[in-house]
Amino acid sequence: MPTHAPPAAPGPARRWDVFARARTTLDALEHLAGGFGTAVLALVVLLSVVVTALACLVGVGLPLVPVALRGVRAVAGRERARLSRWGPEIIDPEPAPSGLRAALADPATRRELGWVATHAVLGLFLSLAGLTLPLNAVRDLTFPLWWQLLPPDEAATASMGFWTVRDLPGALGVGALGLGWIAITMLLTPGMARLQAWFGRRLLAPDPGTDLALRVAQLTATRAAALDAHAAELRRIERSLHDGTQNRIVAVTVLLGAARRAVARDPAGAEAILERAQDAAEQALAELRGVVRSILPPVLTDRSLSDALTGLAVGCPVPCRIDADVPVRCAASVEATAYFVVAEALTNIARHSRARHVVVRVRRRDDRLHLQITDDGRGGANELSGSGIVGIRNRTEAHDGTFMLDSPTGGPTTLTVSLPCGS
Repeated sequence: MPTHAPPAAPGPARRWDVFARARTTLDALEHLAGGFGTAVLALVVLLSVVVTALACLVGVGLPLVPVALRGVRAVAGRERARLSRWGPEIIDPEPAPSGLRAALADPATRRELGWVATHAVLGLFLSLAGLTLPLNAVRDLTFPLWWQLLPPDEAATASMGFWTVRDLPGALGVGALGLGWIAITMLLTPGMARLQAWFGRRLLAPDPGTDLALRVAQLTATRAAALDAHAAELRRIERSLHDGTQNRIVAVTVLLGAARRAVARDPAGAEAILERAQDAAEQALAELRGVVRSILPPVLTDRSLSDALTGLAVGCPVPCRIDADVPVRCAASVEATAYFVVAEALTNIARHSRARHVVVRVRRRDDRLHLQITDDGRGGANELSGSGIVGIRNRTEAHDGTFMLDSPTGGPTTLTVSLPCGS
């Protein structure tokens, strides 16, 4: 005789479904509340556009057209920012053309005008309707608590006038209707929020080629930054070789010539000159090794990035702690960039910040290498101070990375760099 498995207990799963639906409803109400603000602004702008158009019919509204169009662009920009916080980013279009005909011929301006008209009417209606539903639920749920406070000479009318209450059972019935309002709210508000946002994402999104054009512009700027960083690096190496190593080698040559001439007449003096020449040669060799290490630190080849940064921390005049968690090696160029970013940052901190402690955090997440360098110094660092921050930014952006500096006056200073790890 076949047996049937007992039905699964619906309790926990359904409770989680209810909680998830409640969370979705609260998010939808928050979206509708934000949309209500931009809908009111859109209504004001729409009225201004209508007034401007009517004024243009009698020949006095042309000076108002640029103002009206700027208002449309401003409100549309607020809506783009609002929608970008709740989903995929909507990129702002190029600035609107200055001339009236050019502005009206601009596809982005025409779509913004369409969105203003739609959002001012339908968006405002959806916001008001969506926000009214939970208010009705609260009103009916709490009705049994305050219905007796209504004037006694007339029957209490509740639930939008469809329910007349004369006693406590009737009031409790209205309270039960509040549960129905809650169900309606949870059922309708997510869809209303999506519908309200759909028009904005449909009409305020840029042209299909805009993302590609912005990416091309970004890559062009990155390429220029890479070339600038490369040229600056070559100039640094040239200065190091010219001002340091070359002078040492010239000194060695001069000293060797003097020692050769002094061998016959003053052997003791020649010995002293040779010692000076040897010292100069050793200094030239040390400086040459320093230049070679600055091109690509050998420690990154022999050991890991964490070990290389630990070596930097040991040599830093300011007490420095390295907190690195990089289980997998990145591309050599990326590790070299991270090494130089930390080295330059620690040099700047030692020279300018008056800090007492530095923390360097390194993490690899989602195929990106994240660096965060924090010091407790006096703050106030900026890219215009000539402290090498521009070089750090250029080197970071040359690898298509991101750079952020937060340095309020009084500190602390936090420098954050994110680099794509490569393969």
